[in-house]
Amino acid sequence: INSNECENISREKKIPEEFEASTMDFLVDMPFATVDIQDDCGITDEPQINLERSKEKERIKIDRVKKRKPKRKDYQPNYFLSIPITNKEIIKGIKSLQNAVIQQDKRLAQTMVRDGSFHITLLVMQLLNEDEVNIGIDALLELKPFIEELLQGKHLTLPFQGIGTFGNQVGFVKLAEGNHVNSLSEIAETANRTFQEKGIRAGESRSFKPHLTFMKLSKAPWLRKNGVKKIDPDLYEKFISHRFGEEILYRIDLCSMEKKKQSNGYYHCESSIVIGKKPIGIQELINEALHREMMGLKSKVKQIKELLLKPETQAKIRRELFEGRLINNSNPANDVIFGTTLT
Repeated sequence: INSNECENISREKKIPEEFEASTMDFLVDMPFATVDIQDDCGITDEPQINLERSKEKERIKIDRVKKRKPKRKDYQPNYFLSIPITNKEIIKGIKSLQNAVIQQDKRLAQTMVRDGSFHITLLVMQLLNEDEVNIGIDALLELKPFIEELLQGKHLTLPFQGIGTFGNQVGFVKLAEGNHVNSLSEIAETANRTFQEKGIRAGESRSFKPHLTFMKLSKAPWLRKNGVKKIDPDLYEKFISHRFGEEILYRIDLCSMEKKKQSNGYYHCESSIVIGKKPIGIQELINEALHREMMGLKSKVKQIKELLLKPETQAKIRRELFEGRLINNSNPANDVIFGTTLT
């Protein structure tokens, strides 16, 4: 029976009993006699079965799609490598730029980046817990010899000139063109590779474009409702070709996007590396020395805490404290739980 005959069978409302009997007798002798003829031709006593089967297949497909969806969270960077801007000339120039914009539209005051936060983002990454932060610190420390080898004892000077935007939503001071851009890009690529080799999710889909952000409309989302959807180029027209100054690459910080900022407005810093030597004044020299000392102390305190929380360390402390003493097990005051006192 071919498909056309199957359709004809299903459309017939009544089949003569004699013809039906003779047909079935003939089919018994065929090779597919054991096949269910009704199922094979799509003939059913209940028309709803096909519909129910279709729905069931659809449910199975949906379940399979759900199972294929990744269970891990989407990649949302929360840490970054920062090159802090410390040149007072650059900072002064950016503040003049910000004031000029605000004078023309006071609503934009809330979109401005604080002067203590000025930096160049070298790399973004996702660190979900303290262990991953420690891995990130190790990766940063490993990055230092690569950078020093690349620079070969020379300073990397970063000159800033002119204004640019990302889709008229983010305003930034441009890094002037030159060989320094290639060197900085190579450092960024090395950093990306170093962090990813340690299993850290890092980097962005877009290519590396060094910039110094001074304003972002996203800092004041209510502006869109008030008609401010883009940064008007007329606001910064006087600074289009302005030379803001030069920053010497001296320090790279591992910073948090989410933790509370420092009192000077700069981001929370987990660790830092110093690149080469920078000619600085006495006060800046003192500040840098204090910064390095603080970073070293934070690292040592973290190591001590981890050591004290180890079971073998706690067991050793118990033995040394209570050796030779008679402990009254019935007195609960003698039971000391070090795990709770050390955390």
